[in-house]
Amino acid sequence: MKHFPGVIAMATIVVASNILVQFLLLDGLLTWGAFSYPLAFLVTDVMNRLYGPQAARQVVLIGFVVGIVCSLLGTQIMLDHGPAVSLRVAVGSALAFLVAQLLDIAVFDRLRHGKWWRAPLASTVIGSSVDTALFFTISFAAWLTIFGAAADADVRWAWEAAPLLLVGPEAPLWITLMLADWVLKLILGLLTLVPFRLIVTKVSQNIV
Repeated sequence: MKHFPGVIAMATIVVASNILVQFLLLDGLLTWGAFSYPLAFLVTDVMNRLYGPQAARQVVLIGFVVGIVCSLLGTQIMLDHGPAVSLRVAVGSALAFLVAQLLDIAVFDRLRHGKWWRAPLASTVIGSSVDTALFFTISFAAWLTIFGAAADADVRWAWEAAPLLLVGPEAPLWITLMLADWVLKLILGLLTLVPFRLIVTKVSQNIV
């Protein structure tokens, strides 16, 4: 199956990110999962370039299923502060992944005939931005009350006021976490253009 490497890569990234998100960096401003998760956009874009949008969507859907399984398992693991993965975070993670990845595929396909870097860069920037906004809003926004009091209690820590990005005016902590995550995604999106080019060139030569 020619899509198998992409499936394995996506599943590995999703599983690794669900584990690494438990380990904090910079006083909790980031997690190690923030470094591994953006690689999902690299996998999607490589599959899109090499095999087309249908193949990319298949890989994304498999990653989506793997992510749901990881989140369900996480909700059953109890830590001192509550479940390892709260209901809100599980829903936010799944919806953000699916919407952002499918949007990435659509943007990439629209730009696929331009300069080699345009499609992966634009699709990753747009997809990452939507992913970040959806995930943090669904998971932590205080005004989103559809999940009920119990689910809100698990993420109430994110509502506390804190200096924006540790140095600015006070804002809800989840806003700072969202901005830090978004900036990192943009930086990694630029950096992954290098492996994107190398992988696509190498595999294309083997296909020919």
